[in-house]
Amino acid sequence: MQYQDPALTILAHGGDDEPLAPLRAGTLFRLELDPWLAVALLAVAIAYLYAVWRLERRGDRWPALRTVSFVVAGLGGIASVTLTGIGTYDTTLLSVHMVQHMVLSMIAPIFLALGAPVTLALRTLPHGPRRVLLSVVHSRVAKIWTYPLFAYGLFVVTPFALYFTGLYELTMRNTLVHELVHLHFIGVGCLFFWPLLGIDPLPGRWPYPGRALLMFLSTPFHTVLGLTVMQSTTLLGGDWYPSLRLGWADPFTDQRLAGGILWAGGEVVSVTMLGVLVVQWMRHAEREARRLDRRLDREEMMATAPGVGVAQPAGAAAPGAVPVTGGAVPTGNSPEAATGAGERDGGGYDPLGSRDTQGASSR
Repeated sequence: MQYQDPALTILAHGGDDEPLAPLRAGTLFRLELDPWLAVALLAVAIAYLYAVWRLERRGDRWPALRTVSFVVAGLGGIASVTLTGIGTYDTTLLSVHMVQHMVLSMIAPIFLALGAPVTLALRTLPHGPRRVLLSVVHSRVAKIWTYPLFAYGLFVVTPFALYFTGLYELTMRNTLVHELVHLHFIGVGCLFFWPLLGIDPLPGRWPYPGRALLMFLSTPFHTVLGLTVMQSTTLLGGDWYPSLRLGWADPFTDQRLAGGILWAGGEVVSVTMLGVLVVQWMRHAEREARRLDRRLDREEMMATAPGVGVAQPAGAAAPGAVPVTGGAVPTGNSPEAATGAGERDGGGYDPLGSRDTQGASSR
């Protein structure tokens, strides 16, 4: 049987009329550059680092952990499964494709979310582009797409729709569809994890108990999907894998391995992220408790201050007060007025906003 698909020919015969080499650990991590994808990832990394440099240059601080999360773990994770041997063998072995699937749809989006790129953009963009970005973030479309239940539905349904329909075989035979599926994996992963774990100001963000519940509900679906793939008597992708005629790989054995990777990998990531959410929840509760303690302390100080809350006879001056004749009141340039203003400004209110939001509101 002859195959005219160029991609099938390359996968079946390798290069220079030689069979495709068996998969080895060194082969997986060998650099296989795709110029367009490499340039796109590099451009995003440069834009992020330039924004961080601008922020640091004007005296504001940006946590180094966010930069490492976005550039190294997020973008680097995408590059590690698309610009290496993993990207070369993702249409040859289903198990390799599952590793790529897990990184693109779960691991990389988590670290991209923890990098807070929207917050960084709001603190560094000029006024006009910042207003455009804010209008996009708070638009009706963004509210629908980032609504946790909607994103959860996409996250759960996408793998079943891909692997148990003819779409998966189409991705093997059509390069454009294959790359679009990669983008879809990343996009759906970001939509799901960004509202749950991210720091960026997204509309309709749920409280921590709701986020933890949604993450918990996402855990069993990996088990169901992985077991379904492992126990299936039909090969995913139709006759694609048998048609490659690779003597060193059995499609059914590889499919069982792929299901195990999806099952175990999904469980590990979901449980880990559930733990991260719980930690974030506890830290948020501690910050709220400290904020409440500070507010109560201020109220107690004001209540116990001399002359506060003590009834005075009509026309009587407060103890230690300077008598004012002729009905005059302290003017804006008087010491009394200056003292009052200082007390108001010293009450904990910062008119310029916090350092984390100042750049987005005033610059």
